[in-house]
Amino acid sequence: MNAFRLVADLMHLASIFILLLKIQKTRSCAGISFKTQILYTVVFVARYLDLFTTWISLYNFLMKIFFISSSIYILWLMYIKFRATYDPNLDTFKVEYLLVPCCLLAFIFNRDINVLEILWAFSIYLEAVAILPQLFMLTRTGEAETITTHYLFALGAYRALYILNWIWRYTREGHVDYTVWVAGIVQTALYSDFFYHYYNKVLHGKKFTLPPKSTKFGQEIDPPKGDISDITFDIIDNTSFEIGRSGYVGEVI
Repeated sequence: MNAFRLVADLMHLASIFILLLKIQKTRSCAGISFKTQILYTVVFVARYLDLFTTWISLYNFLMKIFFISSSIYILWLMYIKFRATYDPNLDTFKVEYLLVPCCLLAFIFNRDINVLEILWAFSIYLEAVAILPQLFMLTRTGEAETITTHYLFALGAYRALYILNWIWRYTREGHVDYTVWVAGIVQTALYSDFFYHYYNKVLHGKKFTLPPKSTKFGQEIDPPKGDISDITFDIIDNTSFEIGRSGYVGEVI
């Protein structure tokens, strides 16, 4: 294991501990997407079904146990203990637009045609886009608590550091895995706009807020009055993505 992977794993662990700290300290899950947490739970369960059939190392075994158990615990905190603090009206991203394509990709692009390999491929594709409900929720609120932004930064940094790990392994070991590489690059790219605002706001001691009138994460906010659209189609509850005189097409991914 090289230093890039070790630091990446530590950042992943840090993101979960930060999220747990935020929920327990504030006794609230406000600002956290329950849908994103469900998707991460699905990712870990699908990826680590080989927990008791394939032994790699004690480190690997303990990490698998931690990710599965912590994700389920977070769901319990959000759905049971602090359910009153969760606002589903802000968490409206339709996850079926992520699940169905990821399932199809897993059946088409995988290492081998067997259940565990297809589920592993599915988890890779789903992890790449699992953060989208959280990012979309951020555009709905327009702001986030500082500790929530630290959670998102650690989660994004974990995958960015894994890219350095893959480069290291390719140059030193000749290791190639195009499925993981492409998914990882997509996942990191989704954080790019967040990273920009995190650097300019949070790291400079300011509150994390999004500009009131701009395009963020594929969503047009406060379009000009009088703009007539030729086609309007609803992809996400209470949100219209328009193709019209503005020439803008909203994208989910």
